[in-house]
Amino acid sequence: MSSPSKRRDMDVMKLMMSDYTVEPINDGINEFNVEFHGPKESPYEGGVWKVRVELPDAYPYKSPSIGFLNKIFHPNVDELSGSQVLYSYADLLNVFEVFLPQLLLYPNPSDPLNGDAAALMMKDKTQYDQKVREYCERYAKKEHIADTLTDESGDEVSDDEDFSDGRSDSDDDIAGHADP
Repeated sequence: MSSPSKRRDMDVMKLMMSDYTVEPINDGINEFNVEFHGPKESPYEGGVWKVRVELPDAYPYKSPSIGFLNKIFHPNVDELSGSQVLYSYADLLNVFEVFLPQLLLYPNPSDPLNGDAAALMMKDKTQYDQKVREYCERYAKKEHIADTLTDESGDEVSDDEDFSDGRSDSDDDIAGHADP
């Protein structure tokens, strides 16, 4: 069996060699952003998200922190932080090829991180799907993730010109770091 650091290196390399766009943060392999596209034939189709991945020192024995940096409307994703619960996984590539698509395709409104999304999904699935599509159109286009910048400390900053519609509503903020 390989050492944890070799497993981490191998998992990150497999992800970087895949079709996903991976942007390392601070020239390391413990933090990076990945471009993720919503699954086909779902209300998330056409959506593009920048997903922050933070690997703990104990990886692969401890799960990575995964968080959507641009907003997403989903019962199992915290709207403010962009984080969700990652229970188990085979490797980083499977997080993006299996876990996240399954999360978006099969939301669980009975165990929500976003109560509004869960309530709407249980009350009116058609309205829920419409709201998901609205969020995709407003927050999850290729140009939205291109305008989400990272400063020298690795913190996300946004170019408010492309996100603002003239309102000062906090719901228009870009989601922040994934919870540890």
